[in-house]
Amino acid sequence: MHGKVEISGINTAHLQVLKNDEMTRLLRLAAQGDTLARETLICGNLRLVLSVIQKFLGRGENMDDLFQVGCIGLMKAIDNFDVEQGVRFSTYGVPMIVGEIRRYLRDNSALRVSRSMRDTAYRVLQAREKLMRQNQREPTVEQIAKELDIPREEVVFAMDAVVDPVSLYEPVYSDNGDALCVMDQVGDRFNTDESWIEQIALKDAMDRLSQREKRILAMRFYQGKTQMEVSQEIGISQAQVSRLEKSAINSIKKGL
Repeated sequence: MHGKVEISGINTAHLQVLKNDEMTRLLRLAAQGDTLARETLICGNLRLVLSVIQKFLGRGENMDDLFQVGCIGLMKAIDNFDVEQGVRFSTYGVPMIVGEIRRYLRDNSALRVSRSMRDTAYRVLQAREKLMRQNQREPTVEQIAKELDIPREEVVFAMDAVVDPVSLYEPVYSDNGDALCVMDQVGDRFNTDESWIEQIALKDAMDRLSQREKRILAMRFYQGKTQMEVSQEIGISQAQVSRLEKSAINSIKKGL
C-alpha cells in the first residue's frame, strides 16, 4: 500500500483518532473497569505515542522498541488519568509517555549507573517538576536539594548521571556541505594524531642516544641546570658538555 509505514506491526497510516467527547466518555468507562473502553482508548491514542517518539529519533534506538515503551507509558496514563481534573488527556499523557521512554533509555544506556544513583535522579526529576508547577519557573539546584533534604552535590551528580550520552559524530550543523559534528567543537588540539606520532618519533630518537647524552639532556632541560653545573656533577669540562649536548640534539633532529 502506498505510504504504508508499519511500527510493531501497526499501520501508522490508518491510526484511529478519537474526538474529545468520545475520549471523556471512554475514560470514565475505563476508570470503572471497562476493558473494551480501555482498549479503544489505547488504539485511539497511538498517534500520540507516534508523535512523542519522533523526538527521540537519531539516537540509534529501534523505533519498534521505542513505540512499545511509549505504549506502556500511554497505558499508565490511561489507568491514572482523573477526568474530574478538567485537563485534556494529551496534557497528562505526553509527559507520562516521555517519562517512560526516558526511563527506558536510561536503564538501557551504554553508561551503567548504579541503582541508588538512578533512584536519586528520579527523585530529583520529580522534585524539579513539582517546584516548576508551584513556582512556574525552573528551580535552582539549591531549591531541589532543600526540597529533598539532600546535599547540593548529590543533586548535581544525580542529574549528570542520567544525561543521555551524545556521540562525538553526531552532527550539530550542516550548510549544504560537510556536517559539523560534536567532535569538531570539542576536539583536543594537543592530543592529536600528529602529536602522538611526534612523541613516538621523539622517544625512538631518544632511545638511540648514549646514557651520558641522555643524562646531560635531562640535567640541562628537565632539571634546568647550567652547562657548568652539569660539567661539575659529571666530572668533565664545560666544552665537552656543550659538544655532547649539541651532538645529542642534532641526533634527535635527524631522528625526527
